[in-house]
Amino acid sequence: MDIYQITCDLKAGVRDHTFVEALNGYLGALKASGKIEGWRLLRRKLGLGMPGLGEFQILIETRDLAQLDAAFAAVSTRNEPVEGAHHGVNALVVNFQAALYRDYPDAHRVRGEERF
Repeated sequence: MDIYQITCDLKAGVRDHTFVEALNGYLGALKASGKIEGWRLLRRKLGLGMPGLGEFQILIETRDLAQLDAAFAAVSTRNEPVEGAHHGVNALVVNFQAALYRDYPDAHRVRGEERF
């Protein structure tokens, strides 16, 4: 499983429930169409968190990089309805950062032959 991690903050004046509804519409549609396997939204608790990371984390799960690439291809067409849903989320946030992680150890890894 590959995890596309996004951290962000809400723009001033944006209500948290508005963000949740927009994100559910956007990522819910990608999940329903099989473009992603699933997603989670996390919110910083008690003000605790790593410096520089936003209040919210979005974890988008894909089977592999091929599925993630297909999801990016679908979104990057900039066609409706995905463009409106994507813009509906992006218009609400600031301080966007993204990272890509994978489950570890890799299921296909061979042990005992490493040279470093």
